[in-house]
Amino acid sequence: MPLVSPFPVDPLVDGRQSERALLVRRGVQRLMTARRVALLPEMPLASGRRADLICLSEKGEFSIVEIKTSIEDFRVDKKWPDYRQHCDRLYFATHPGVPAEIFPPTCGLIVSDGYAAEILRDAPEEKLAAATRKALMLRFARLSADRLLQAEWAANPFMTSPQTEL
Repeated sequence: MPLVSPFPVDPLVDGRQSERALLVRRGVQRLMTARRVALLPEMPLASGRRADLICLSEKGEFSIVEIKTSIEDFRVDKKWPDYRQHCDRLYFATHPGVPAEIFPPTCGLIVSDGYAAEILRDAPEEKLAAATRKALMLRFARLSADRLLQAEWAANPFMTSPQTEL
């Protein structure tokens, strides 16, 4: 067994999010899971951006949820319009301490208390092109499989690589 592993101790947390953002994310994840929506946090996109949450519906539609935990967090972020090219619907998610009025009416809005969440405004649909959808679906599937494997390896110290002898 190697002394150094190429995988982080907890492959599901990358350390870039604040505790408040993680609480908002947890509420949104519970909401989407209850709606039978598959999701991945922190998914890199073809444009070089990274979606806070990307959601895949049973119909194969993609939504991106951009998490904002303060007025300042929203005001300094100029990259969020770029996410539209990677989803059918774009949402903002926040907590009750952030005024809903700051978010653009052209995007959906979700409010989360860390345990649950509610969609206050549904996002308008802007269909992805077929080629973009296929590329995004492959990226989603591969990242899901990679993260599942990393989680399995992290949970079992004897499975540090695919070549581990039995």
